[in-house]
Amino acid sequence: MMGTLCNRLSLFLDGELPPVDEENFRHHLARCDPCASGLHEAMQLELLGFHVMGDPRVLAHEQEDAPETWTAPDAPRTRDAADVPGRPHWRWAPFAVGAVAAAIVLVLVVKSADMRGSQQEVWLAQTSSRLIEARVAYARADGHRPYVPLRAGVRGPPGGAGSALPLRALADLEDQGDLHGIAAAYLVRRDLRQASDFLHRMSPSPDRDSDLAIIALEQGHPEQALALLDGVLRQAPEHAQAQWNRALVLREMGLTLLAAEAFDAVVKRGEPGWSEEARIRARALRQQTQARGRAWKGARAAVRDLMVDAQARLPLEEAKRFPGIVRLAFYDAVRAAPSREGTLRLLPLADVLDGVQGGEVLRGYVQRVAERDFSRRAPLAADYAKLVRGELSAPARFLETLRRSGEDDLYLGGLINQKAGARHLEDFTRLARAAEDPWLSLLAERELAGAEERAGEWWKAEARLRAAVGACQGKGLSYRCATLKKRLSDLYLALNRPAEAFEQAWSGWLASREQEEWELEQQFLQELAHIARYRLDITSARAYLRESLARTPDACEQRTYVHRNLAYLSWLEFDAHEARNELELAQECGRPLGLPGALLLSYLARFGADSQDADLLRRTLAELHRGQPSPGKLAQMRFAEGQFVLERDRATGLELLRGAIQLAEALPNDVDARKTRMGAYNVLAHEAGRTDAPGEALALMGAALQVEVPARCVLGVAVDYERSVVALRGATGELQGHFDASRAEPLGRDASGLVPPSLQAALKGCERVDVLALPPVHGLRGLLPAELAWSYRVGRPGGASPVPARGSGPHLVVNGVEAPAALGLPRLLPLEPPPAPDPQRIELSGMQATPTRVLAAMAQASEVEIHAHGAFSPEMSDASLVVLAPEPDGRYALSAPQVRALKLERAPLVLLATCSAARATPFLHESFSLPVAFIEAGAATVLASTVEIPDSAGRFFEAVRERIRSGAPAALALRDARRTWLADHPSADWVHGILLFE
Repeated sequence: MMGTLCNRLSLFLDGELPPVDEENFRHHLARCDPCASGLHEAMQLELLGFHVMGDPRVLAHEQEDAPETWTAPDAPRTRDAADVPGRPHWRWAPFAVGAVAAAIVLVLVVKSADMRGSQQEVWLAQTSSRLIEARVAYARADGHRPYVPLRAGVRGPPGGAGSALPLRALADLEDQGDLHGIAAAYLVRRDLRQASDFLHRMSPSPDRDSDLAIIALEQGHPEQALALLDGVLRQAPEHAQAQWNRALVLREMGLTLLAAEAFDAVVKRGEPGWSEEARIRARALRQQTQARGRAWKGARAAVRDLMVDAQARLPLEEAKRFPGIVRLAFYDAVRAAPSREGTLRLLPLADVLDGVQGGEVLRGYVQRVAERDFSRRAPLAADYAKLVRGELSAPARFLETLRRSGEDDLYLGGLINQKAGARHLEDFTRLARAAEDPWLSLLAERELAGAEERAGEWWKAEARLRAAVGACQGKGLSYRCATLKKRLSDLYLALNRPAEAFEQAWSGWLASREQEEWELEQQFLQELAHIARYRLDITSARAYLRESLARTPDACEQRTYVHRNLAYLSWLEFDAHEARNELELAQECGRPLGLPGALLLSYLARFGADSQDADLLRRTLAELHRGQPSPGKLAQMRFAEGQFVLERDRATGLELLRGAIQLAEALPNDVDARKTRMGAYNVLAHEAGRTDAPGEALALMGAALQVEVPARCVLGVAVDYERSVVALRGATGELQGHFDASRAEPLGRDASGLVPPSLQAALKGCERVDVLALPPVHGLRGLLPAELAWSYRVGRPGGASPVPARGSGPHLVVNGVEAPAALGLPRLLPLEPPPAPDPQRIELSGMQATPTRVLAAMAQASEVEIHAHGAFSPEMSDASLVVLAPEPDGRYALSAPQVRALKLERAPLVLLATCSAARATPFLHESFSLPVAFIEAGAATVLASTVEIPDSAGRFFEAVRERIRSGAPAALALRDARRTWLADHPSADWVHGILLFE
């Protein structure tokens, strides 16, 4: 939450706010006209003061081109930081009236010629080099100069570097309303916070967004920067600065070949200086990336040569640089060795690999194999080499031969090569563990986790994989560690937990880049694309996919995969034409389109499908059936078929969709099934809306949410890509509906305009309105006007509501939380004591308000109030977090999964007075947020915000609570409290973002 900030202006000007408070104030300043005016006046007063008092630093700076001495960026900030020489500061002694008047006269007679020299220095245009790598979209700040990165020991202001701003010129720019000029002046000095403040005060424009992208990149948010820059280039394809900055962002994300392509676009512009620098950068990126790929492929080929060429050299240097891929192929080389001598020849390679990891595991393996009877082993080894090369005609029969042979390492290698560990799990795990080799033991853990996941025991699989990742130590095992992280990321995606999937995938991506494991990099690029698509981050998903294709442009399977997924991204962006183009490219290799392709074909059928589409869908589904799909996948396949057929044969399509729901509802813990269930209900509800059957649409929405549909004063809303359906029963139970199929862009975070005014008017006779909203509408603000009392209805799995325990339980209040100091969060104002004693009140505050204590106290509470900081980060969680006091192990977050696992015995009223507590990743198939988690855990009513809220919000939440205690229905209590609050605070727009969930 933010504090009441206007009275902090003087502290901000004095440099006495802590860093996080200062950052909050800057964001506030961007939206507060009185504070902005106060800042302007303070700047003018400082300037006048300097001239009256003859401040030598500023006078000298305005006459010369000398840089100032600054405080190091990482120096600890103190209350006296504003007194550092060279930093503009705002602490001054009071001036006499006559002195101020004299200063004003002095400024009024300054000639414009005196300003030109200082204005040249505003954007460091005369310096010999630039301090930021990016290009600022302000013409006078965009002249090309060589980039000289800051070196260790260079001193600069916190968040900035370079010479101080000439204050007189700065004030003149503000008088002219040139906010971009001021922002650019700060940006070229790397003072990101000041630059951000002035950029956010500007009207939206391509130039502004291009510069905001620089700040996002510098602050470590390249995906956000990429989204901004792609938006700029859609509006202005020739935007020079955005083209350059996009190349930098792609390079920062590790997408080096795409970055080289982006620099190529700059080269074509022929701009003096910039084009030549872009040419150098593009060439370096391309050469470095391709050289890494060639070296990795060469290392892999060199080890594989050992299986077919007795004279092949031992790749000892490659083993030091690429221990992962060399070790992977080394096992096959030992297994395929035709003789004792051929086996012992590999000892030097085993020693190098052991030296990377430590120990003598591989040396021992070579020596054991060398002692085998090669009169029996040699023919098997020869056939094993053929198996690895794909030249064996009957692999399954050969596996059975190996099983009976007693050559355990060959049998294990055959199971690994044929991906048969799942079918022969007992043999696989026994042999892998008996080898006493950590590489193989970790493989066994991965297979066991897969078996647990297939059995529906995902929690066991998660624990096993996490333990394996934790035990995976040493450079020699880095390849195996990364594959485990990939497997864990896949599991989290299957469990609809993309934030945790991202954590594992990003870690694996960084590790694979560090170890130069080319093939693993490729796998993680596709994993990151999948996660980004799941979170509807279309820009990043497309970039990851295009980079993976640029690295292997000739691989047919890769081209099919990438273009199939690019087609789906185009569909998500409402570009059906481009989706079809990408789908055509995906078919060029003749490879199966898979389940994503089948689903996409079913969506595209809305805009017309011919017999070729029908044939393609039939072939795709037949191929999927041959792969023995899971029950959840079978439900998705029926959904795809039903949605496709619906456009041509309505009765058959409806039957297939209902069948998909029936299959899915038998698998409540299967994520594929849950996606199918909600998707099918959504399509059926829109079909009812399209055929003017609002009653049926309402019933379907209620069934989808597992809630009973009221007979009156109920509104149902659903959005499915370009379609939206609204159905309601008014005050007397009369039915009305609305269907629209013209949506041309994603829904966003505000539902305003979804419900037509005529339907809103039909609800005005209702005391309160129950809203049945399917995802992604559920939980969005603005669905209905503020004068209506309404709430989102939330169903529980199975549809049953818990019976609350008898009697009133404790009133839990979490207040005055001691958040982790490392987060730098401002301390929130403590709540005032209740006006009347509350014997049921239990308060957790300070260091006592840890997640463990709060969760335990909530179980028996009949009221829960949480007054704390909130946070939303897709990298950390798929829903907002509540920041509590740290546990001994450092954990401080209260998350939706933790809440969902609770059993709230007394069906409590829950007040979440934290910033953006109701915000969540907009999944298309289910609603997942803190309020939903509380309802599913047993809460009856949850009040939460979709936006940032100020300290005073605590009083607002308490006012709602008191109205509910006095007997008012929660929806009326919220509406009336909002009216009262807005009467006293007309500008408090945040109260419109407070939503009710029941």
